[in-house]
Amino acid sequence: MNDGSHSRSGSVDLSGSRRLVIKIGSALLVDEESGDIKRRWLEALSEDIAWFRGRKIDVIVVSSGAIAVGRRHLGFAPGPLRLEEKQAAAATGQIRLAHAYQETLAKHQITVAQVLLTLSDTEERRRHLNARTTLNSLLKLGAVPVINENDTVATEEIRFGDNDRLAARVAAMISADALVLLSDIDGLYTGDPRKERSARLIPEVRELTPEIENMAGNAPPGYSSGGMVTKLNAARIAMAAGCRMAITDGRVQHPLQAIIKGARCTWFLPSAEPKAARKQWIAGALKPKGRIVVDSGALAALRQGRSLLPAGVTAVEGRFERGDSVVVCNAEGLEIARGLIAYSAKDARLIMGHKSREIADLLGFRGRDEMIHRDDLVLS
Repeated sequence: MNDGSHSRSGSVDLSGSRRLVIKIGSALLVDEESGDIKRRWLEALSEDIAWFRGRKIDVIVVSSGAIAVGRRHLGFAPGPLRLEEKQAAAATGQIRLAHAYQETLAKHQITVAQVLLTLSDTEERRRHLNARTTLNSLLKLGAVPVINENDTVATEEIRFGDNDRLAARVAAMISADALVLLSDIDGLYTGDPRKERSARLIPEVRELTPEIENMAGNAPPGYSSGGMVTKLNAARIAMAAGCRMAITDGRVQHPLQAIIKGARCTWFLPSAEPKAARKQWIAGALKPKGRIVVDSGALAALRQGRSLLPAGVTAVEGRFERGDSVVVCNAEGLEIARGLIAYSAKDARLIMGHKSREIADLLGFRGRDEMIHRDDLVLS
């Protein structure tokens, strides 16, 4: 922990990111009185996003605001809403929210894709894989996914702070190396700066100790951000995935450029890079559901850092589904790797020993060319 009074972004280079996730709170995006989207602020943010995209940096936006926008258009009175009212507000607000992003980013020739998720979509393995594949495809095609919770079907998820955690889950899902939470406060303090004049900003956190957690306190009443507690929960998820995370004041114009220029913020810094953290998770955190036996050619390819193709598989053992962890063995039965398989056991048995171009004929659909992609495989 570094408890200096200023945070300079020079120690953490946001512009050097490969993949960046930005979380936007409802209060930053939507005017509390009118329920209108703050177009000038959004246009400035869009310029920041375009700056990153121009440097070949993938950007994903996790945006709150659908309920705040929709409730005014449906004529709900100020005050708390019932669950069904929140869902109705989200249904109409999401259309306006997505259109606003589409309009502002189109000025920079950037395509926007709307993606609605719940936390369970990031936790249940097969839905997680489907969401990750979709997001990776969109990024490869140059689009900027704009993600919000699927509030019209969510129940427990609709509460303050969930988009902090959702953003962290998304960052972990796509192996992002940076997550920025745009908030109404410029970072983590030793105490509540609204109450304690002696409270100091913490520029860097490398471990979420009990001391750090105690600094979060409780969420102030009426704050849409959910307070610092949810942000520390997001930091725990991000850091475990090897993703660094910043909390900064998003109320300024061009908040991302502000970080690069040295705006005050708190950085949460992991001990491992995203790919390294993901590999550690695959290697040790998952219980294998089956076993794949490969020939000498496939073994040599794996040791050269390549993916496992169906042609090199000689046997499939166990009962598993797409996305499950499996052990990869050589002909003598010795474990040589572990990985997340792209096919169920049934389908894997049908395509083993065959060329990737034959998959569609064998299964009736075109799946991945690789049985286990190299990004999903760790040598033992």
